[in-house]
Amino acid sequence: MPETTKETAREVVRKVVDDLEKRFATRTRATLSGALDRAARTDRPRHRDIDWNRTVRANLKNYLPEHGTVVPERLIGYRRAARSVKKDVILCIDQSGSMASSVVHASVFGAVLASMSTLRTRLVVFDTAVVDLTDQLDDPVDVLFGTQLGGGTDINRALAHCQTRITRPADTVVVLISDLYEGGIRDEMLKRVAAMTASGVRFVTLLALSDEGAPAYDHDHAAALGALGTPAFACTPDLFPEVMAAAIEGRPVPVPDQEAPR
Repeated sequence: MPETTKETAREVVRKVVDDLEKRFATRTRATLSGALDRAARTDRPRHRDIDWNRTVRANLKNYLPEHGTVVPERLIGYRRAARSVKKDVILCIDQSGSMASSVVHASVFGAVLASMSTLRTRLVVFDTAVVDLTDQLDDPVDVLFGTQLGGGTDINRALAHCQTRITRPADTVVVLISDLYEGGIRDEMLKRVAAMTASGVRFVTLLALSDEGAPAYDHDHAAALGALGTPAFACTPDLFPEVMAAAIEGRPVPVPDQEAPR
């Protein structure tokens, strides 16, 4: 793919990433404050983090008998431990032959999720084979636009690989980008999705949208995933931040226009 095309894709990715990051910002900022680390001290604590016993002892020299009080010239308090807020995202992208008309769509959204600083992303691409590209994620656009497998489809096999990489189920989001034209074992695929969600994993299916903007996916499989309580939707880049943020956070996925395909 020409470098000029990749740069255009990078501009789209940056815009969507910025929007999605902003939607996470408030919740993320609250979590980033961390928990009190009572083993660490600071002389510039927030008011609620002041260790009053130590502060009084450190300022006894400033005791004013006429007022019966201590002037706390020096405050001592607890530090707040930095705490990671990153969710583990396993990005599972269908690159089978049936996805040929959705290469740009799937690659842009895959690159968005792989570029977010608030997510720790593992990248898995598949047709009937499964390839883990996590160690090549320095430039997601280059990786995703430069990789096209193009064989058959075995979603079940790809999800089996993803399952083995889950270490924190409650903090893990599995995002399957696919048209859901499964060539593997359908019932096993659905059982894997059910097992992951039962363990606490948030499972989201981003359905294929052709490069002409038309939804193109197996509606029966999408309905089966929806029946398991897992969001399955197609959308354009302008709507992606809103619906993806809701999906990752476990909120109902908004549908801005019920009549138009999104």
